[in-house]
Order: sequence, then C-alpha cells, then structure tokens
Amino acid sequence: MENNRSYRVYFIIMLLALVVFFILNISLGSVSIPFKDVISSLLGSSSKESWHYIIIDYRLPKSLTAIITGGGLAVAGLLMQTLFRNPLAGPFVLGLSSGASLGVAILILGASAFGSVLGGFLLNSWSLVIASALGSFLVLLAVMAVALRVKDTMAILIIGLMFGSVTGAVVSVLSYFSDAEQLQQYIFWSFGSLGNMSWNNLIILSICFIIGILTSITCIKPLNMLLLGENYAKSMGLNFKRTTFLIIIATSILAGGITAFAGPIAFIGLAVPHLTRQFITTSNHKILLPAVLLCGSILMLICDTIAQIPFSEYTLPINAITSLLGAPIVIWLLIRKRKLLF
Repeated sequence: MENNRSYRVYFIIMLLALVVFFILNISLGSVSIPFKDVISSLLGSSSKESWHYIIIDYRLPKSLTAIITGGGLAVAGLLMQTLFRNPLAGPFVLGLSSGASLGVAILILGASAFGSVLGGFLLNSWSLVIASALGSFLVLLAVMAVALRVKDTMAILIIGLMFGSVTGAVVSVLSYFSDAEQLQQYIFWSFGSLGNMSWNNLIILSICFIIGILTSITCIKPLNMLLLGENYAKSMGLNFKRTTFLIIIATSILAGGITAFAGPIAFIGLAVPHLTRQFITTSNHKILLPAVLLCGSILMLICDTIAQIPFSEYTLPINAITSLLGAPIVIWLLIRKRKLLF
C-alpha cells in the first residue's frame, strides 16, 4: 500500500509537470506573446489575430506533437528493452529508422530525375511522410518475416541491426552521388522536426499513437512474464511467438509513425525507460508503462522548448538537443548504478 501511494504521488507530480511544460512550451517562441493572450488563444479568443494564429496553428500542434513523440518513443524503447532483455535496445533497433531514411533518401535523390516541375511536386511534405512510412514498413515486413521463422529473440535483434546497417549503407551511397542541394534537404530531414505539423498530419499521427499504445497495453501481462526469462514465461503458458509479434507491431507503429512525421529522433527511447526506473522502482509494466509514457512526453517538451531558443529567430535541431540530454543521462546512470536494470 505504501509503495502504491508513493507511485500515485509520482504520477500526480508527472501530470502536473506535463501541464506546466506544455503551457511553457506554447508560451515561449520567437514571438513574445503575453501569457494572458496565450491562455485567451487556447480558450478561443485573443487581442491579436496574428497571436491567435501563431498559438493555434503553429505552437499548439508542435506541443502536442512533442507529447506524442516523446511518449511514443519512450514506450517503444521500453518494449524493446524488455523483449530483448537488453538495456541498450531502443525503438529503432529493428532498423525502422534506417528504412525511413532510405525511403526519404530515394525520394530526394530521385526527384531530380523527373524534372523541376514534377520533382517539386514529389518533394512536398506528404511525399516525404509517405516515403518514410513505406521505407519503415518494408523493413518491418522483412523483420516480421524473419521473426516468424526465428525463435531466438537475440537473433531477431541482430537481424534487425543488420537490416539497419544495409539500409544505412544504401543511404550513404545515394548521399555520395547526390548534389549539394539534395544532400542538404536530406540532412535537414534527418535533424528531426516537430514544427511542420498541420492539424491533418497531427490527426493521423495521433491515430498511430493510440493504436500503438493500445497494442502495448495488451502486452503488459506478457511483458511482466518475460522479465522472468523466456523459458519460464513459456512454461507459464505464454505464446512467445504471438507476444513477440504484437510487441514488434506496437513498436513499429509507434516508431515508424513518429519517424514518418517528425523524422528520426534519437535517445528518447533509449534513455527515458532507464531514467523512469530511478524513481519508479517497480518492474510491473502496469505501472512502468504509463510512467515511461509521461516521462517521455515531459522530456520531449523540455527538449523542444530548449531547441526553439525562446525569443530568438533561430531553432536548433531537435535531434541534437535530445542527444545532448540523453547521452549524459545514460552515462550518469551507468556511473551511479554501475549497471542498467531492465
């Protein structure tokens, strides 16, 4: 009872922190907007039409995207770490990010072959999303085909890493033969971005997020069983192949959907589960999964707030900020705990 009460306190603190950083993220930006006008815009009115447009059509979708991106990648990282029993496993360990990068690289490099008019049509925001999603989906199909034949989770992990290496090599070759403008466009995509989301994009991303989280919730009991070891879980009646399939599907929907719309975001999926375990000390995924989701959303809001450099016209790459925060967290945990628990 005492532990449950302490976890309840942590969840209340995290929910309050999420609200605070959400409002802070909306309030800060290149344009200084009074706090009362931020609240007024959120409630449907503002003293200036331009401020209302900035809040509703730019900052609010970006903040909601940060919540979905951080929470989704953190949950995907937790699923992978539990499935593979590897503290260094992350949401992109199956090669989904590399597949998305390959799809975008092929689109950007191939656009010049179709002429300036058709090439410009191909290189719009939706075509990049579709190319990224197709690249992730093709890698997913390859990994799933292997997963249905291979029983050993470590073999699936290694094969996923090999798929990532192969797609990464193809991207390198395409980058070598592309011109400076195409290479720059691809590099900008690889930085990741939360600020290019329209409400239509956000609706589709939200659907992917909800499906991925609901699938993850159905895996809570099997995830707890996997902590006892693969053989012990099987002896308790766990359908290991079905569980592996569901976990990979959930991870793919979360990581693939987020990468398609926001680009590859590093370290959130790897660092957040370990960070959450520092104060949520239970291994019960019924408590750990929602805690990781909230912690990931909070950390992503913080990273995005730092990246947009309040009251400045400059915006730093979100990938750089997540790596600068994520890497020291993992190093600190290794030094402090000597080992990472999972």
